[in-house]
Amino acid sequence: MNAIVWIVLALVVVYAITLYNSLVNVKNAVSKAWANIDVLLKQRHDELPKLVDTCKQYMQYEQSTLEKVIQARSRVAEAQQSHNMGALGLAEGALRSGLGQLFALAESYPELKANAQFLHLQSRISGLENAIADRREFYNESVNINNVAIAQFPGVLVARAFNFKAFDLLKFAATELKDVDIGERFKA
Repeated sequence: MNAIVWIVLALVVVYAITLYNSLVNVKNAVSKAWANIDVLLKQRHDELPKLVDTCKQYMQYEQSTLEKVIQARSRVAEAQQSHNMGALGLAEGALRSGLGQLFALAESYPELKANAQFLHLQSRISGLENAIADRREFYNESVNINNVAIAQFPGVLVARAFNFKAFDLLKFAATELKDVDIGERFKA
């Protein structure tokens, strides 16, 4: 009888260790997913001043649009540094909107549209935007897996004992979820 108790106890300990290691893996997957977004945000952060400087040479009357992009870039950087997912989602929406308006306005400037550096930067930033969207989806999936794992029984017992925390989803601004009015973008 004593051997059975020791075997059961050993199985419980092995299961608890396995569960703990699983929670550590899930938590680190969230950190990795955020690091992937962070790299892309930094790359885009570095490209935006080049785009704005290129546009300034041609778009003398569009300073408010250029300033909106610069301000949105700053808000994204602040939210990124503080890991504030709510603020980051809102700042990302404002930056996307500003970039959309900037690219739409560029259509009115034939010399700018023909500028090789502008075309390269526009293509590079558009590619980064697509990659960021993909990474945001992966991040949210990783967060969801983590949050479910630490809330389900028996994982919740191990999670509470070792202070595993839930992560916030990277939410989209309401403006990003509605249909885009292309005609309105060209009026700006």
